[in-house]
Amino acid sequence: MTNYTADFENSKAFFIIGSNTLEQHPIIAYKVRKVVREKGAKLVIVDPREVPLAKIADMHLKIKPGSNIAILNGLMKVILDEDLWDKAYVQERTEGFDELKAMLDKVTPAWVEEITGVSWQQVQEAARMIAVNKPCALIYCMGITQHITGHQNVLSCANLQMLLGNVGVPGGGVNPLRGQNNVQGACDMGGLPNVFTGYQVVINADIRKKFEQAWGVEALPANVGLTVTEMVGGAGKKIKGLYVVGENPMVSDPDLNHVKDSLEKLDILVVQDMFLTETAQLADVVLPAASFAEKDGTFSNTERRVQRVRKAIDPPGQARSDWEIVCDLATRMGYPMHYAHPSDIMDEIASVTPSYAGISYDRLEKDGIQWPCPTKDHPGTKILHVGKFSRGLGKFSAVEYLPPSEQPDQEYPLIFTTGRSLFQYHTGTMTRRSAGINTLAPEATVEIHPEDANKYGIADGDKVKVSSRRGQVVAQASVGQKPLVGSPIPGVVFMTFHYAEASANFLTSPKVDPIAKIPEFKACAVKVEKFAV
Repeated sequence: MTNYTADFENSKAFFIIGSNTLEQHPIIAYKVRKVVREKGAKLVIVDPREVPLAKIADMHLKIKPGSNIAILNGLMKVILDEDLWDKAYVQERTEGFDELKAMLDKVTPAWVEEITGVSWQQVQEAARMIAVNKPCALIYCMGITQHITGHQNVLSCANLQMLLGNVGVPGGGVNPLRGQNNVQGACDMGGLPNVFTGYQVVINADIRKKFEQAWGVEALPANVGLTVTEMVGGAGKKIKGLYVVGENPMVSDPDLNHVKDSLEKLDILVVQDMFLTETAQLADVVLPAASFAEKDGTFSNTERRVQRVRKAIDPPGQARSDWEIVCDLATRMGYPMHYAHPSDIMDEIASVTPSYAGISYDRLEKDGIQWPCPTKDHPGTKILHVGKFSRGLGKFSAVEYLPPSEQPDQEYPLIFTTGRSLFQYHTGTMTRRSAGINTLAPEATVEIHPEDANKYGIADGDKVKVSSRRGQVVAQASVGQKPLVGSPIPGVVFMTFHYAEASANFLTSPKVDPIAKIPEFKACAVKVEKFAV
């Protein structure tokens, strides 16, 4: 996030796109609802489903999956045509505006309506609402990123906020909500194939030299590594072995039939996890890991806040902290790692990572610190890009719409999209072991609009089979309004991926964003039919 969640108190409007915030990030949704209800902030939701937060929204733009760029370009077209943009901000703090404007000049109301399914009148009303009520906080989640255009979708969000002068100001910002509690921390620590800690790129020779000296090694690889989907895709071919830590690709990755086939071709599969997950069941070696309550460390949350995690109980049996397991493996393989405590690791992180240079366990004891924190007396940074962007000028990108990789046709006439529910977490490894939670959400469901249900002879509660070009699942149909969530728009079917036996990812496409390499979980073509038991 460029801003922070407590800063939402300063927002006069919220623009939430591609995020079922109340179910996926309920604490953040509470803060948004509080400002909307108590301070009268405006709320615009962009989502193909009747997500819970839409019930209190001033406007809900029900777009077709995969049409994010089209709706964002439509909004910016209105803002420019009606002279609602922040001219001073754009002129003083950005570049690339002329190219953006030239691209937006080609946008027409009819085109936006055809691509998004949203009326031009609604687009106009929403644009006016977020432009007039400033500052406006833009919030997004994986409904933006999990497309073949995910990278461009994010750039479009930044375009909108810069056009309105909402970046680097209290109550504004471009605010992504991360999918798990320490995804931000994993990325900060170089859990990406192209960077070291703090997003220091591996292709920079000076940066590599710094890490070589710090780690006492020679010639660190200069090439960019592989993403998860590339590793799984290369399993049994270029990739001979995989070491999987805290991940369950047999439920979370796209095209699960292909994932299983690939993992079974490996020479060796090592899985390090708390439970015998679906992936661990295929492993040659399973290393038992401790849970969050059984180890010391830190989590870095979605607002860039590094926070202490403190051990409450001892891990059971042979389970140990991940860092201890990794250290012992490295030592056995000829590279001794002798850390006494996670605080030693944090000290090393600070020594090689400018954005973490001022962070230590002593300083984290109270409320944590938001990076960048470049020195030991620096208070941390609550809002990014205040006064100027980290690159100097904010850069507009002329992003044009590109459709999803797979379109509905006669054989597969419906659009399939995926997400999460309030009652289960990720692949269900932990939450499906809770009897109370399983009482509330015991099995997978297929959300379908009443029009489509009537067309295919499906009633609420029926068992249905959903098929794509890659696989099929059987689950219970959910038709129409429910206590928390309503139906998707006509022509769209929705499922979660929490349930291994009926995971949405048996159906999803393995096509990826060419830059970010994130799979297109949010749009593919399917058919639905009543299942004969």
